[in-house]
Amino acid sequence: MKIVTPFRVVTLAAAVFAALSLSLGIAVAESGHASGQPTVGVFDGDHNSKACARSRHDLERNEHNVVAYYQLAFNDKNPQLAVKLYGGAEYIQHNPLAANGFDAFIQFVQSFTTAFPDVHIDIKRVFAESDFVITHSLATGAEPVYTALGSKVVDIFRLDANGKIVEHWDVLAPISATSANGNPEV
Repeated sequence: MKIVTPFRVVTLAAAVFAALSLSLGIAVAESGHASGQPTVGVFDGDHNSKACARSRHDLERNEHNVVAYYQLAFNDKNPQLAVKLYGGAEYIQHNPLAANGFDAFIQFVQSFTTAFPDVHIDIKRVFAESDFVITHSLATGAEPVYTALGSKVVDIFRLDANGKIVEHWDVLAPISATSANGNPEV
């Protein structure tokens, strides 16, 4: 019985090399720059942001601001206050149903919550990285837009250096009536 084969040696060497490369890359990323702060940054193809949150405090502030903004605008039906407290200098919108700018956001939310007064956004998960915050939510109370079972929503917000919201993307899909695995979608 031959235990060590050339293929196994090459595979082991590749695995060790990959593990070392990964740990070296992580060590470099975590070491950051001379200040000792971690280097956190994302280039997403459109933005090379200088507003990247670099501390846990800033990331938590950004998470808080996005959740408060979203809940205040939709659940409390007060988009004006949401914008006043959490809106930045601009608002770039990627939802094709809404125009750019906070005035357009306020108008959109007012129109939507007037048409669907029972709308509710239940944020289940929040993730912050760099100057982005992502929420994973269950949206209900706006049939037929959200369907009778509701819709699963992923929102992506970009924030400025002061933790103010300046950009938004979203993905929305109806909750399925059946599930092969029995796990919740949100």
